[in-house]
Amino acid sequence: MNISTLRLIRDIAHNRSVSKAARLNEMSQSAASQAVQEIERELGVELFDRSTRPLTITAAGKMYVEYCRDMLRRHDELRAEIELIRRKTNGLARLAAIYSVGLSEMSQIEARFAAQYPDGELQVSYLRPERVWEAVAEGQADLGLMSYAESSREIIALPWRDEEMVVAVAPSHPLAGRHSVPAAALEGETFVGFDDDLPIENHIERYFRDHKVSVDVALRFDNLQMIKEAVAHGAGISIMPQRVMREEIEQGRILALRLEPAKLFRPVRIIHRRRRVFNEVTSGLLALLRDENKSNAA
Repeated sequence: MNISTLRLIRDIAHNRSVSKAARLNEMSQSAASQAVQEIERELGVELFDRSTRPLTITAAGKMYVEYCRDMLRRHDELRAEIELIRRKTNGLARLAAIYSVGLSEMSQIEARFAAQYPDGELQVSYLRPERVWEAVAEGQADLGLMSYAESSREIIALPWRDEEMVVAVAPSHPLAGRHSVPAAALEGETFVGFDDDLPIENHIERYFRDHKVSVDVALRFDNLQMIKEAVAHGAGISIMPQRVMREEIEQGRILALRLEPAKLFRPVRIIHRRRRVFNEVTSGLLALLRDENKSNAA
């Protein structure tokens, strides 16, 4: 008796239909009927009364269905326990992160991880937002850090932080003498934007539409580093999270002007697959990330 046959019998009893159970188990109705007949021949009793619609379960069938349910439950529990043991003996945590988080934050996260788990290993991949999602969904990464993520049937998106976005200008730009600007002050400015397939670009464009602002997009890039360099060299202004500009601001290469009074924030989330069983170091990494955000918020 194999697991697929146990599931078939359970589903026939639940749906009171061979044809529905066959579809659920991705097999033909004739194959499902043959499987039931083979069990009945082996036991010498009928499990289902097929003369009724919907079919009914015989007394012997009720006993056998309960046996199937018990075996399937034990099978699932065994698989879960084995998976837990396998993951607990594996000291590897795999994290996928968007470039901007990786460049500005990851060295501190890696240092804290190494201090807490000296025998653990942290593998970090820096990817575009859609590739972070794919890496987590396909099991290539245990956790992901990405912007604009929303929970789905397969993926959970946990709040991490909302990063304030600011206007980035070169020190020589006419707006450089201001500490804050309204959205209207950006009207007609030469702008360095993100590729138009990225969520952050859609967010910025929606902000401009809401405030009836039109800018002249001169350049587009798929990562913040290139945008920062373009702004620093006077190619135009841009809007980006302030925290990813800290180094350039300290060096005096870029100035950050707050958007007032209507602010703009980039949501960054921690994502992982639902019902994912983490090993010890991955659970620790998740706790570390959430603690790190609380520390920054405080």
